[in-house]
Parts: sequence; C-alpha cells; structure tokens
Amino acid sequence: MPDHITRAGRRLAYHATPGRGPGVVFLGGFKSDMQGTKAVALEEWARTEGRAFLRLDYSGHGESEGAFEEGTIGDWTADALAVIDAATTGPQVLLGSSMGGWIALLIARDRPELVAGLVTIAAAPDFTEDGFWAGFDADQRAALARDGRVALPSDYGEPYVITRRLIEEGRDRLVLRAPLSLPVPTRFLQGTADADVSVETALRLLDHAEGPDMRLTLVDGADHRFSTDDLLRLIERSVAEVIERATA
Repeated sequence: MPDHITRAGRRLAYHATPGRGPGVVFLGGFKSDMQGTKAVALEEWARTEGRAFLRLDYSGHGESEGAFEEGTIGDWTADALAVIDAATTGPQVLLGSSMGGWIALLIARDRPELVAGLVTIAAAPDFTEDGFWAGFDADQRAALARDGRVALPSDYGEPYVITRRLIEEGRDRLVLRAPLSLPVPTRFLQGTADADVSVETALRLLDHAEGPDMRLTLVDGADHRFSTDDLLRLIERSVAEVIERATA
C-alpha cells in the first residue's frame, strides 16, 4: 500500500524506499503512473543498491486523488515538490520520463537546492505549446476556445482530453524560452524511433541548457516507452554515473 500526503485538498500517493543518499526520485509522464515498468524496475535496482528511491502519482494520476482533466504542469510540479519535501532528505537525483523530464527541469530551475543530479528519458519540455498547441488545426483551436477542451486520439488507450487551462497554464512553465542552468551532472536519454518526442527536441534541450556536465545519449531504434531490458540497464548506468559524479 502506498503512503499519502495531502496537497490542495487531494491525497497524493507515493512509495518511498529507504536507503542512502542521494536518493533517486522517479517522475512519470503525462497520464502515466508509478506502477509503470520503468518506475518499478528502477525502484528494484535502487533497493539492491541500498539507495533511497521515491516514486509518486501526481493528482489525477494512478492512485492519487483528483481529476486528470483538471490538472496542469504547474499543479503536477507542485504535487511532486510536496511529496519530495515530505518524503526525502537532502538533494536528490531526479529521474524524469517524458513530461516528468519537463517537471524535473522545472524543479532544477526553481528549487536547485533539492537537486544533486538529473537524468531524463525522452524529456518533453514545453510539449503543451510545441506539441499540442502547435499541432492543433484551426478547428481544434476553435473548439478549445469555445468548449475549453479538445479530445486527441492516443496510442496508449482512451483519448487524451486537452484543456484550455493546460495549454494556457503551460505557457507560464516553459523552460526552452529563457536561460536554463543545470549546474549538476545531467544525462539526457532519447530514442531515435520515438513517435512522441523527437530527436530534434532532445538536441534543442541539449543546446539550450547550460551546465558543466551534460550529455545526450541517442539510442537507435528505441521508442517512447524506453523500457526494454537493455534500455532499463542504460537508465540504471546513467543514474549510477550521475550519482558517482555528484558525490565525487
């Protein structure tokens, strides 16, 4: 059973594995949850390493309360920060997948004292603007203005309902339009066959961010799920390298 904290009237679920620091915090993607393959596999790896590990569900995701359609990037970042503040001690290595990569970058920018290192998997910074909004046709933009929402087909199940609030609030959270300092060891992982986040996005992030120890690894043929055994081992090695360099 998960543990819980309450933020903004909603119970947020999380699993915290005790261990030595710096701990690792897994931040999941848009409409995903902490029971996903990567989150669970990395938790098991951390346990065998004796490393503290935290996985969590944002509001409207998984076992946390709230309606998904009411959430925004800012809400989910605040959820993550509330759980990190409650369940961890000292700087953490943030491990962000897809939207979780954007959230990790926001935390690194706004709460740098919490961050010992950063690993992202198919990071999707600014996707509400550069993905959804940029991809909407005139009819979809009109529907968003008129109805406050538009439904998009998804390869992962039921359609995504994208709200006007998600788009508009996301504009206050963009990280690729202003300086982004990442002074900690940082590893970006990206598949070349990712249909949701392009290699161009990964290259743009690498070019835009500033830091003394940033590397981008492109994996030929890897898709957005990034969850085969080989790719999980790559994530583990990347986290271990970041920890080693952060504690050197």
